[in-house]
Amino acid sequence: MRTRRGFCYPNPKVNMCIENKIVKRKRNDFSGIGDRRKRSKLSPEITGHHPDLFDSLPDDLVVSILCKLTSSAASPADFVNVLITCKRLNELGHHSLVLSKASQKMLTVKAQNWSESAQRFLKQCADAGNVEACYTLGMIRFYCLQNRGSGASLMAKAAISSHAPSLYSLAVIQFNGSGGSKNDKDLRAGVALCARAAFLGHIDALRELGHCLQDGYGVKQNIAEGRRFLVQANARELAAVLSMTPSVLTAGGWMTWNPLPHHRHGAGSGCPLLSDFGCNVPAPEAHPANQFLTEWFLNSSKGGVPGSGLRLCSHAGCGRPESRRHEFRRCSVCGTVNYCSRACQALDWKMRHKAECTPVERWIDEDGENDGNDNGDGEMGEDDQNMVES
Repeated sequence: MRTRRGFCYPNPKVNMCIENKIVKRKRNDFSGIGDRRKRSKLSPEITGHHPDLFDSLPDDLVVSILCKLTSSAASPADFVNVLITCKRLNELGHHSLVLSKASQKMLTVKAQNWSESAQRFLKQCADAGNVEACYTLGMIRFYCLQNRGSGASLMAKAAISSHAPSLYSLAVIQFNGSGGSKNDKDLRAGVALCARAAFLGHIDALRELGHCLQDGYGVKQNIAEGRRFLVQANARELAAVLSMTPSVLTAGGWMTWNPLPHHRHGAGSGCPLLSDFGCNVPAPEAHPANQFLTEWFLNSSKGGVPGSGLRLCSHAGCGRPESRRHEFRRCSVCGTVNYCSRACQALDWKMRHKAECTPVERWIDEDGENDGNDNGDGEMGEDDQNMVES
């Protein structure tokens, strides 16, 4: 179709095709420019930024570093601060090899902070082969949660790996028949476990073994050998004190000499196990598991009592409760204290009870029955008290 001047009208279809081609070309041109801009932003040659070198480290090297950290951690916070740093450290921090190297202080749990997540973490460490986690969780389940079978099996798992505190705790369970009846006592097994723990350097086990030999408790009586073990326990305790930092040694003035015998056992902050030789040895720090037991029952709604008619060990650094009535042996002089083992009695006698114990003509237990024989679940006889003093 033509106009008056003789020109042809443009074809609308052709123009639309041409415009579309132009638009497409323009879009393609702009998209190419955008890609180049994106590439320029991400290119280290243009921007000058370099990739993070931590991402280039192999996992084996990072796991090795985390193992060193967990084995030397002074508190759980040291490990938690690493886990919250980045996602990769959080994943590698839960590696079984890392958890198996966790130190005793890293696994410390406060009774007021106990929760299902804390129990799962300890169980994860125990499954990884950490003997400290096995012992701590075993003590908590056996005494606090009253899951006797699971707690004993966890402590036995640690004992198989020659963990001295687990061996000694199992020995105390065998001596007292904890978790069962009085007939479940196995004195010979307790002595064998004590001997193994003493061989590994456990001071309380060595002291318990010495008292057993002196009294013929679960083993043939040998007074000379028992006294030798007691002296060796005191020597190892003194060696442990000497290995402390100088600030701890100078703070308490533990090396003192009192020429008068009645002044040698004066009340103080230390534990004068070697006071007869002029040494006032500081009280040993309790294991985190024993600290947990003490806090658990002191913070309980029952006012520090594990159950109706049940008592706690009177030694402040123990925390073990009775699993049945009259399980622990009681002081026959005053009748106000009771202990789960002779080692706890010796420590508490030198540290506290010797200054407080007063003779009583006749003491009666909570039920009004005179509780006591030297070999049963009741009192400790005078021979036991003399044994502590030696």
